[in-house]
This record gives sequence, structure tokens and C-alpha cells, in this order.
Amino acid sequence: MERDLSEEREQKNEEIRICVEKARHEVEDLWERRWSDRTRVEHEERERMEREHRKEVADAVAEAKRKWKVRLDGRDERWREVMEEMVRSVDPELCDRVLTDIQAQDELTEMGFPLRNVLFLLFILRWTRKALLQLRGRGLFGSIAQGYRFLRRISYALFLRSPGVRSKVRRQVLEAVAKLEGKLVPQGPGISRYLTLPKEGWTDQQVRSELDRLEELDHTRWEDGLVSGAVYHGGNDLIKVQSEAFERFMVANPIHPDVFPGVRKMEAEIVAMVLALFNAPPGAAGVATSGGTESILMACLSAREKAYAERGVTEPEMIIPETAHAAFHKAAAYFRIKIHLVSCPAPTYAVSIKAVSRLINSNTILLVGSAPNFPHGIIDDIAGLSRLALRRRLPLHVDCCLGSFLLPFLSRAGFPTQPFDFTLKGVTSISCDTHKYGFAPKGNSTLLYRTTALRTYQYFISAEWSGGVYGSIGIAGSRAGGLIASCWASLMSVGENGYINACHSIVGAAKRLDAAIREHPALKDDLKMMGKPLVSVIAFTSPTLNIYDIADSMSAKGWHLNALQNPPGMHVAVTMPMVKVMDKLIEDLVAVVEDEKEGERVRTVEGRGKKGQARGDSAALYGVAGSLPDKSVVVQLAGGFLDTLYKA
Repeated sequence: MERDLSEEREQKNEEIRICVEKARHEVEDLWERRWSDRTRVEHEERERMEREHRKEVADAVAEAKRKWKVRLDGRDERWREVMEEMVRSVDPELCDRVLTDIQAQDELTEMGFPLRNVLFLLFILRWTRKALLQLRGRGLFGSIAQGYRFLRRISYALFLRSPGVRSKVRRQVLEAVAKLEGKLVPQGPGISRYLTLPKEGWTDQQVRSELDRLEELDHTRWEDGLVSGAVYHGGNDLIKVQSEAFERFMVANPIHPDVFPGVRKMEAEIVAMVLALFNAPPGAAGVATSGGTESILMACLSAREKAYAERGVTEPEMIIPETAHAAFHKAAAYFRIKIHLVSCPAPTYAVSIKAVSRLINSNTILLVGSAPNFPHGIIDDIAGLSRLALRRRLPLHVDCCLGSFLLPFLSRAGFPTQPFDFTLKGVTSISCDTHKYGFAPKGNSTLLYRTTALRTYQYFISAEWSGGVYGSIGIAGSRAGGLIASCWASLMSVGENGYINACHSIVGAAKRLDAAIREHPALKDDLKMMGKPLVSVIAFTSPTLNIYDIADSMSAKGWHLNALQNPPGMHVAVTMPMVKVMDKLIEDLVAVVEDEKEGERVRTVEGRGKKGQARGDSAALYGVAGSLPDKSVVVQLAGGFLDTLYKA
């Protein structure tokens, strides 16, 4: 019984212990929940206080920076006290850090080197240097005149853009372009247009018949020698040789020298022959190009890359005569090169060496001379440019594209000449068109360098292209091997004696025209030679008549001559086909001048004054639109002409 009581008591004690333990756990859980809530509240409060603290610090720093600017601008002596009071009230450590920072800035300020002041100083120095170079290169009065022309051009451009004027100009430009299109785009019965591929391919006879019709379209008779320049014909026999050479290598492409080794050999030999013609020194190099424009572009690119690699020039400039070929302007536009134009004043129409020298600065990458220039046929003072280039350690490019295979043979043909080639130590590159007086087909020219190193600056090489390593010598990738073969065949067929004979005939004919303008009784008082040309281009103007009316009247007689501007004039580039009709050219020129003089006499008798308003197309383009300060109208006309070329 006692055992039963003892067991019952133990059981009750166990129940009491369990109840107590349970109650203790419940109390602990309650306290834990209460403590957790308190901790969470405290944590949130702490985060809120920290956010407010950070905001106060940021505001204090911003205010300190604002006061710092006041210190820089106004030299407020209380800046430090204000900043210290604001920042210390939030964070003493931050205050010390900011004060140290500002103290360092203050020391720099006292030394005169705050960042914005440095930038402003650099800006002032940059434009001061530009102004000084401008004054040095152009002089005070030249700079004022240049500024006046700029303002005049801008003012006139704004005038042309005014609502009433703009619509009228636009209408007249469209009318002129429509007239031009009527002349260039064949129309009327018998003219077929092919705007899509034929469903079935034509027979050989059909193709030949259509080619015959295209060949006989109305055109200026270059075959009869009526065209100035343009067609540098070497004779029908030479054309047969060229055609055979082209046919043999029609599919050849020099980009694959292992596939077409003959083309590679011919191209290398063409360059070697032209190098020898221009007295290149040992180690000289060259490339074949698609024409004179590409030769000039590559010469400018090579000079730009050389200046960047060797002198770090990032704002390249080149100095060229105002008569230099337009391809130099194209190179400047393509390669972001600033151009300095140097005047070529009468009576020599050659570039002024002193003016070139004044324009040279640390950004100059290239000097340029023409032998001869296109407008007037004048050879610049290449010897003087060479001495200047050597003294200033600059490259000198000689544009001999037009002189090509005449200039090197002048002395051997019995005509006076002047130095122009690699015998002048300062000449570093020469462009020579084999397609002009070398009589090769169009699409052939050469660019010659004094050293191989100069040539490498025009190379393009891509070493990481996924298609493999790619390299090209110039702008083109694939090129026509047939053109290279035709050029090689031309040089080998004509030979040295052939070119001497051609030089004698062509330059001799040009001398006859020169003499007629200077000495013929009907011409000498009304026409005036522009300079003293030595090669094939004869340029002249008129002090008494409108030269553009003379040009248009010659066009009416079937001649295709070149009008010039700045100053007004016209020129004749004598070619081999023109040699046999030179007497006819002089005869027609005399007749035209007599007619124009009679017209002037009639106007004088009628009281309308001399030099009446110009009437023809040349006069419209050069005499009227060309005289405007702003050339936008001429640009629109030229753009319309280029668009017309692709009117099917």
C-alpha cells in the first residue's frame, strides 16, 4: 500500500514538474517574442537614424563645396569657418578629411593651377597660336581680306537661303539641269532603253549591232582632233596592240600574283621604267594606280601617315598652289587634311615660294608643286620648293600627271625645260599618268617614291580578318590585269624614240598656237597668254572681249575646249589627234575673235557699251554663277550634272 502511495506521489510530482517546465518555456517564448520585437524596432530606428545621418553629411558636403566655389570666385575669407561649423556638427572625421582636401586645392589655387583655369589657359594658347600662324602666313592685310571674303560668302549664302530667293534659285537650277539632261541623255525615235535584263541573252550579232549604234551617237569628234585633252590617242596601230594585250589578260587580277605571275611582272616593270624616266635614286619605289587622282590621293595619305607616325601630327595641313589639281582637294576632304592655298599671280602664274614658306608650321605634312599645272600649263618652281622642303625637312610631291611622258623628253626633243624630278634632292614623290602622253588606256597611272619606306605608309594591311591576312597597296582591291597588260604593251611598243617624236610633234603644235596668240595680227591685241608654258597646255584670256563668249563660239564650231576661272580664261591641251588640225584651230579662233570684235563695235555704236552680257553655257556657269561669292549655286549645278550621268 505504501508502495502504491509512493508511486502516486511521484506521478503527481512528475506532472507538477512538467507543468512548471511548460510554464517556463511559455514565459521564455513570451520574453523572446517581446525582445525580438524590441530588437527589430531598435534596428529600424538605428537604420532611420543612419539614413538621416548620411543625408545630413551629404548636404553638409554639398554646402561645403558650394562655399568652396565662393572661395574660388569671390575669395571669401570666412569660407573655412562656415564649412567647419556645418561639417563638424555632423561628423568631425569627415570635417577633417574635407578640410585636408580643400587645403590641397587651396594650395594649388594659390599656385594658379586649378583645372578649369588650366583648360581655359590651354584654350587661349591654342587660338592665340592659330591667330599668330594666320598672321604669319597671310599677313595682316591678307588676313583681313580673307576674313572679309569669308563674311561676304556667309552673308551671300544666307541671302540665297531666304524664302523668296531660294525658290527662284532652285527653279533656275532645275531648268539648267533639265537643259543639260536634254543634251547628255539621248532621246527621240531610234533610241532604245534597256532598264532590265533581257529574258533571253542576245546573240553576238545583236550585241555588236547595238554597240555600233552606241558608238555612232552624236558626239564631239575627238577622232578629228577637236577635243582638248580628254583623249590621249597614240594611233590605231597602238590600239590594236593594246586590245590584244587586254584580251590575253582580261580575267587576270594582280591581287592574286601566284595565279597571274605575268601581270605581277608587267606591273613591276612599268613602275621600274617610269622610275628610270624620272631619274629615281637607288632604293626608290613606286606603285601602279587607276589614274592620276588615286596617285595624288595615295601621296597625300602617305604623307599624313608619315607625319603621324614620326611626329605625332593629329591636325595635318598641306600647302598647295591654287592651281594644283582638284584631286588634292579631294584628298583633303577624304583624309581630313587642312589645305593652305597659295596664290599663283600673273604674269608667271607659278607658286610663290615665299608665300609657301610663311605658311609652314608644325602641322604641315606636305608641300606640293605642279609640273605642269592643269589650268595654265605652267611648271612651278620645283627647284625652289625642293630647297624649302629640304630646309624644313618636309615631303615634297610633284604632280607630273599632265607632264607625264612629255616633260622627261623635252630637252631631247629640242625644247627648253626646267628641273622637276628626283635629281632635286627635296622631291620625295611624283605622280605620273601613263594613260595621258604615255598613250596607255585609261585606268593607268603611277606613283613614285624616293624610298621604299615612304611607299609603306600607303599600304593597308588587316592581320586579324577572319578571311585571312589581307593587304593592298592602295584604294582598290581587285584590279583589271588587262589594263596593266595594255599599259605595258604601250610602253614597249612606243619606246623611247617614239616618245621623243611624240613630244616633238605635240609640244611643237602647242608652240605654234602660243606664237599665233602672241603674234597674229587678229589675235595679239585681244588675246593674252597666261604665263609662259613649256609643255602642251596653252592658256589665254582676253582684256577686251568676254573670254567665255569666245569659248562658246568655239564650241559652236565643233571644238571642245576648256573654260577656266579665277581668273577667267580658256585653255587648249594639245594631243596627238589635235596636231594635224592645229592650223584649223588657229583659223577658227581668228574667225571667232573677229566676230566678237564686230559684236563689240556694234554695241559701241548703239551706245550699249563694250563687253556685252555673256550668252552661252560657259558664260552662264563661269561668268555669272561663278562670280557669286557663295558657290552653292555652282555646287547644285555640278551635282545635277553628276546625277544626269546615271539617267538611263
